[in-house]
Amino acid sequence: MWTGWGETTVRVTPLAVGVAYNTLMSLVKSAVPSPGDGHEQSAGGEGEGYLFAHISDLHLSTLDGVRRRDLLNKRLLGYLSWRAHRREEHRSDVLTALVDDLKRSGSQHTVITGDLTHIGLPGEFQEVARWLSGLGPPEQVTVVPGNHDTYVRMPWEETFAQWLPYLSSDAPAPAGSLRDSLFPCLRVRGHVAFIGLSSARPSAPLLAVGSLGKPQLQALSGMLAEAGERRLFRVLLIHHPPLSATLGWRKRLTDSRALRKILEHQGVELVLHGHAHRATLGWIETLAGRAPVIGVPSASAVGHRPGRGARYNLCRVGRTDSGWDLGVEARAWSPELDRFVSAGGVLKGASHQYGTKDQDSDDRHQGREQGAYVQHETQVDQ
Repeated sequence: MWTGWGETTVRVTPLAVGVAYNTLMSLVKSAVPSPGDGHEQSAGGEGEGYLFAHISDLHLSTLDGVRRRDLLNKRLLGYLSWRAHRREEHRSDVLTALVDDLKRSGSQHTVITGDLTHIGLPGEFQEVARWLSGLGPPEQVTVVPGNHDTYVRMPWEETFAQWLPYLSSDAPAPAGSLRDSLFPCLRVRGHVAFIGLSSARPSAPLLAVGSLGKPQLQALSGMLAEAGERRLFRVLLIHHPPLSATLGWRKRLTDSRALRKILEHQGVELVLHGHAHRATLGWIETLAGRAPVIGVPSASAVGHRPGRGARYNLCRVGRTDSGWDLGVEARAWSPELDRFVSAGGVLKGASHQYGTKDQDSDDRHQGREQGAYVQHETQVDQ
């Protein structure tokens, strides 16, 4: 569904969209288990809930030894930014502390919302692939790409093909259509459905915009509806924030309004993103209830700017009689202790009904405009 791979733009016809949509719906039905069918992975018990970690904007690769010919495009600006400050801001010792803390946390899954590289060179993709293999097996790690991972158009085989086990859905895609049907991806873990989107695409110099495109949005709508009917806790993963107030136009999601409209009508329980390099909490009112939209800073940053130090969130989802209970705890890197420590609760005991529409919520939905989206930054004590 997502056509951002490769060196040329893929032309998507209405017929292709229909075929891809039907294929994705069959993947949803095969990947989303019915209760008691034995396909679900262990979630540590319904009473305890399912625990997973959200990290983002790692920028974990190095640009030492880059060739001049690799910088004859927008990458030159990214390289100069790395030379000027990013190489001192994003540090390997912070990433080492991050991995240690993740492994002690008891987290059952890790989601990464983009920007694992600096300027998307093939060598960076190889470096990231090695790091991901050390973080955990693909069954326990889900990745969606960010704008830094698609700085310029590059051949699939040299870039994202190396991360494929961490990007793809549980159910295998049809042969020959993998690159174009990869997103949205669906992974079901216990009672949680991780739905990954790709907002990453090359953009002009000095811009860091993202977009999803109509085919990906159309497939997302059906995927959310199907997972909601199965009473799964739907977690949407995306690099660019869906709330317009989070960032300015230079770094915006160009079709954020279309995405929000789908989320409003189909419902979602949690949206996780990166890109802003700071901790944010917002809300989207949907027909199925009020859903938090949570962003995290870079997971590798030493924090030369206030509020930009490395941080990640631990999310615990448990079932209740009527729906869900969600708790989110922040973990922040402490330079003094050289390790990650608790930074307090982002959300505590947030309840959510099962993803079904009712007449009352439909009435509340009528006439809402942009003012319904509430955004504020969360504070980090370091």
